[in-house]
Amino acid sequence: MARTLKLTLSYDGTEFDGWQLQPTGRTVQGVLETALFKLTGQPLRPIAAGRTDAGVHAEAQVLSLDLPDGNTLPCKAFHHGLNALLPPDVAVLEALEVAPGFNARKAARGKHYRYRVLNRRTRHPLQRRTHYVVFQPLALAQMQAAAERLVGEHDFAAFRAADCQCRTTVRKLHRLSIVDLGRGDLVFEVEGTAFLKHMVRNLVGTLVHVGRGKLSPDDVDRILAGRDRTKAGPTAPPHGLTLVEVRYESTGG
Repeated sequence: MARTLKLTLSYDGTEFDGWQLQPTGRTVQGVLETALFKLTGQPLRPIAAGRTDAGVHAEAQVLSLDLPDGNTLPCKAFHHGLNALLPPDVAVLEALEVAPGFNARKAARGKHYRYRVLNRRTRHPLQRRTHYVVFQPLALAQMQAAAERLVGEHDFAAFRAADCQCRTTVRKLHRLSIVDLGRGDLVFEVEGTAFLKHMVRNLVGTLVHVGRGKLSPDDVDRILAGRDRTKAGPTAPPHGLTLVEVRYESTGG
């Protein structure tokens, strides 16, 4: 009898060329499929809740994996067994058997991303893989005021990548907050039902421009309404971004 598994994966994206399998380059999907083949002797193709770009991290990426008839390996084999075969920068946090037909991408109801900015005059070597360093002082109150205007359902065409091929650019943001943890460690919490390509990084890049005084909160309103990507701020670098959580109503597990 065919089975479906839900795998929760964590990875440091620094040395990966993103999630998706590519003809050349090291990808999370590639090393995972190699480990799956070693474990099962079968070519298996997991489906991720969403693709992450090169350099982007994941605290809890969710995958669905359909197993062929006859595969009786227990869930612990796909948890501890896979971890014994995977490289140090990726690990399976959990493996559960769920209702047949569960699709991690199609069933997702929301995602939570976190972006980290280090706003200091001096860079910090221990945060070079996880923080975007901005040396110029940022006006946090102005950034927070601009962020509030982006929460809700809007057309985010001005914040998508140039090669984004989504049929609609309307998305709903449930949360876009900025917190200073102290000593310039700024955390952007971004939650929504779905996201356009590079949308989170473009939002952060635009808010950093607000913090630098290059844009105002009123400018952000105009950018949103104008739908012109060239009017928004630059795309923030990938290494500051982490996929924190993917939300589901139920997976039948």
